[in-house]
Amino acid sequence: MIKKKPELGFWDIWNMSFGFLGIQFGMALTGGFMSRIFQTLGAEIDSIPILFIAAPLTGLIVQPIIGYMSDRTWSPRWGRRKPYFLVGAILSSITLFFVPHSPALWVAASFLWILDASINISMEPFRALVADKLPKSQRSYGFVLQTLIIGIGTWVSSSLPWLVSKLGASDSAASGVLPMSVKVAFAIGAFVFLASILYTVFTTKEYPPEDMEKFKEEKKQKNRFVSDIIENVGSMPLIMKKLGLVQFFSWFAFFSMWTLSTPALTEHVFKTPAPIESAYDMENPAALEAYNIANTAYQKSSNEVGSYTGVHGLSSMVFALLLVFYTSKRRINRKFVHMFSLILGGIGFISMYFIPSPEYLVFSFTLIGFAWGSILSMPYAMLSSSVNPQKMGVMMGIFNMFIVFPQIIAAIGGIIYISKLLGNESINAMIIAGLSLIIAGLCNFLIKDKNAITYQPE
Repeated sequence: MIKKKPELGFWDIWNMSFGFLGIQFGMALTGGFMSRIFQTLGAEIDSIPILFIAAPLTGLIVQPIIGYMSDRTWSPRWGRRKPYFLVGAILSSITLFFVPHSPALWVAASFLWILDASINISMEPFRALVADKLPKSQRSYGFVLQTLIIGIGTWVSSSLPWLVSKLGASDSAASGVLPMSVKVAFAIGAFVFLASILYTVFTTKEYPPEDMEKFKEEKKQKNRFVSDIIENVGSMPLIMKKLGLVQFFSWFAFFSMWTLSTPALTEHVFKTPAPIESAYDMENPAALEAYNIANTAYQKSSNEVGSYTGVHGLSSMVFALLLVFYTSKRRINRKFVHMFSLILGGIGFISMYFIPSPEYLVFSFTLIGFAWGSILSMPYAMLSSSVNPQKMGVMMGIFNMFIVFPQIIAAIGGIIYISKLLGNESINAMIIAGLSLIIAGLCNFLIKDKNAITYQPE
């Protein structure tokens, strides 16, 4: 039994976090290109956020359940968290492959629902695994290294349609059909998802419960899921509530990016909005040719938007790499790192309105990447210092409810309603995202817990 967790080396932490590469491939492909898929299948811009509601609703249900179940799971061969990684990876990979082949809008929305449930099955236990395996002194290091891998996944997967297009895959397709460049990109993502999870499963060993007899007794207690969740929600530490407010505004911003950046940037920056089929006489050869030209231009600019979006993965990777080197030897002030990173990200979103040409999007997404890198590491590092290790899975699942609620609010019309207060242009959603991130940054002033801000050795 492990009483005091030993410090782990770089490659041990790398191996246990590598599966997040695949998870991020799935998340970046859906976040970056599902709005494009929906528009290609006929969705109007104002209806896109509600089509994404599957993600937050699924997370609200699945993450606490998987966290609770993984806390109560132990197999000498497979461990505690790894069975959930594997099941989620298999389901996610199958669904990722078929998403761009959707023949209708409702099919694509259904696939997204299944995919988000599957990704959540894999993702939630990864957060708990870092806290399971690492002593408190290495938590910041562990979550930051995880963020480095996420950054790599975001950068590469966001650029996949653009890359396979450059390699010869077509960007042209009939009305209501996704081009081959998107289909090939999603197939690659499906393979990477499963392969990276398998790498972590076979290279990482988990620690058994510290008190095996107590663990077995607790496992015998049945029908306590709902009451345990309610009890844990009621007893969540104050630091979790304060971090929850920061998370609320942070994830409202990023949900807005995932759902509306493609229509906003193709329209405002690239000047190639998605053509509306009903505006063309498709029986007229000249009108049909004009539609195909406009649609191909939209598909190509969507590839470019995806590639630029991937820059935020690259900058988050650089951000994480710098923190990996720093936190391996020194402590950091997590509160101020998170605050200033979020504010920089907010400036990045707002700058999209003012840039004169597409190449300046590199600047916008670089700043957004600093916020993304911090969001994926600092809140979890701060929270893990205040949570009972025996309940790490379920508490991480509950904490993710603060990620879910802002996305639900944005999806059911919040982002559309607020952005229209500034006007009808879709780029206004990015301005609202920027303001939301700045508010999130300022909310860090509420965090006072010294052990959460900077780990204090016992």
